[in-house]
Amino acid sequence: MYKIMKKRLLNPQVVLMDVYAPRIAKSAKAGQFIILRVDEKGERIPLTIADYNVETGNVTIIFQIVGKTTLTLAALSQGDSILDFVGPLGVPSHFESVKKAAVIGGGLGLAIAYPQAKALHNMGTEVDFIAGFRNKDLIFLEDEINKVSKRTFIATDDGSAGIKGFVTDVLKKLIEQGEEYDVVIAIGPLVMMKAVSELTKKYKIKTTVSLNPIMIDGTGMCGGCRVTVDGKTKFACVDGPEFDGHLVDFDEAIARSGMYKEIELNAVNKHKCKMEGIING
Repeated sequence: MYKIMKKRLLNPQVVLMDVYAPRIAKSAKAGQFIILRVDEKGERIPLTIADYNVETGNVTIIFQIVGKTTLTLAALSQGDSILDFVGPLGVPSHFESVKKAAVIGGGLGLAIAYPQAKALHNMGTEVDFIAGFRNKDLIFLEDEINKVSKRTFIATDDGSAGIKGFVTDVLKKLIEQGEEYDVVIAIGPLVMMKAVSELTKKYKIKTTVSLNPIMIDGTGMCGGCRVTVDGKTKFACVDGPEFDGHLVDFDEAIARSGMYKEIELNAVNKHKCKMEGIING
C-alpha cells in the first residue's frame, strides 16, 4: 500500500498528489512514469512522474479527473493509500548539449513538461516555457514553472490570460524573432503535438514529444500502447514515452486514442451514479 502524503486541487479538474514510494523516488528520472491501481477491482493506469524527492521518499503525480479510475483516485484523501504503485517505467529523458530549449505544455501536458523543464534548468540550460490552456481558470503550476524557466509564456484559447491563441502562435513568433532553440519539447493533446511538430519541421528544429496511448501492463507485452514512428511499430511503455515528433504518425495515434471514448463515458456515468447513491444514502 502506498500512502498519500499530500493532496492538492490545482484547478477544478486537476489534482496533485504526493505518494510515499521511496524506492521509486530514489530511481526516478524526468520523462518516466508509474502505473497505479487504486484498489483490487481497479484498472491499471499510467501517470507521469511530475516530481520526486529522494529525501522524503515522495513521488508527485498530477492527473485530470476524466474517467472512472481518476474519479475514484480523486475521491481519496491525504492519509489514504493506493494499492499498487509501480515504477519508474519508460526511458528517461536524454538531454545532450542543449544550451537553449523551448518546453511546451498544453493542458494536463504541463504536468509532464514541468519535470522536463526542471531537469534542463538544473543542467544549466536556458528554458523558455510556453503553456497553453483553454482559459485562465485552468492554469496551474505557474509558480513552479517560473522557477525553472528564464521566460514563461501563457496562451489561452479565449484570451482570458496571457496571449490569446495557441502555443504554436507563440512558438512561431519567437522563432521568427530570431530565437535559436537546440530542441523543442512539446507535451499535451495529440493535435497540439502534431501542430508543433509540423511547425518545427519547417525550421529544422529537433522536436521531442511524449506519447500516452492506451497502456495496460507497462512492459511491452500487451501491445496496447503501440505507435508508429518512422514507419516502424514502437511501444510507448518501453521504447518511449518520448519520441522524435517529426517521425510520429500522429494521424494513426489520434484515431486510436478515440477507440474507447464511448465505453469510457458509460463507465464514468455509471460510477457517478454509484458515488451519488453512496453519498445520498
